[in-house]
This record gives sequence, C-alpha cells and structure tokens, in this order.
Amino acid sequence: MLLHPTTPAGVKVLRGQPSPMEDYPADTTKAAFDLVVSGHMRRYPDVRIVLVHGGGFLPYAASRFAELYSSMNPGRSSDELMGDMRRFYFDTALVAPSGMPSLLAFADLDHIVFGTDYPYAPPHVSKTFTTNLDNYASLSSEDKDLINRGAATLFARSGSEELHRQG
Repeated sequence: MLLHPTTPAGVKVLRGQPSPMEDYPADTTKAAFDLVVSGHMRRYPDVRIVLVHGGGFLPYAASRFAELYSSMNPGRSSDELMGDMRRFYFDTALVAPSGMPSLLAFADLDHIVFGTDYPYAPPHVSKTFTTNLDNYASLSSEDKDLINRGAATLFARSGSEELHRQG
C-alpha cells in the first residue's frame, strides 16, 4: 500500500501556498503515527506500507514521538513504538539531501525504495531529487542499487506459485 498525503478541500494551513508545500510532509507524518498508536501496524503485520517523500518528518521525529507517547501511555513502550514505525517503507521521492541523514539513521536500508513523485512533481523537480540521490556521498553504489531496485522485492509475490497450485 502506498500512503500519499493530500489536503482536504477547504483546509489551508498556510494561505497562498500550494498543498505540496503547506502540509504534505506533516500529513504523511500524522497518518503514519496514527497507524502506529491506533494499533493498526500490530493488527495487520503482513501489510506493507510505503510512506512517500521519505516518510515526511517521521524519521526525524520518531524517537521524540516514541518517548513522549510512551511516557503518557505506559502500556506502549518506546521500543515497541519505534519498532512499529520502522516497519514502514520509505520512498526517496523529493527527499532533500538534508533529509537523508535522518532517513538513513532511522530506516533499515532495505526499507528505503526509489521514488520520483511522477506524475505529480514536474519532471525537472523529480530529476533534481534523483540526481541528489545519485550523488549522495554517504551511500555506496551497492546501497544505491538496493534502494533503486528495492521495490522489486517489496512487491514480489512470495508464495504466489503455491497459491496458484492450490487454487
């Protein structure tokens, strides 16, 4: 499943700003954290969710959310919450070079997949962010290959041959 933000009709956070600039990263972050604290990530462990745009602010704020939430809700430990948040997959669409350190420190490399935000972002914008990823010095060529081809394994249908034989 791909989780992509949107702005509800009639809701403006920053007047005069287009939706992708005004609230998309926060919208993604809020939706992802809600999936964790509502227990959906635990109830549906086989569902794979890709958060676009590097997960919004989630990689940057995850430990803050986990510590604060667990201090107010003793039934959920910060380690449990962090584990649930790390189950998400994150695409690289429009992730700025300044956001990569948080994403790489938070997510396992096999949970980061290539993304461009096409057709929503203009081609030149997608190309700029793709070039940024290609030139990101902290990633080896093997790491970049894993990210660039990661979605192929994410969406592979493991066991599908067995299902066809049984059906």
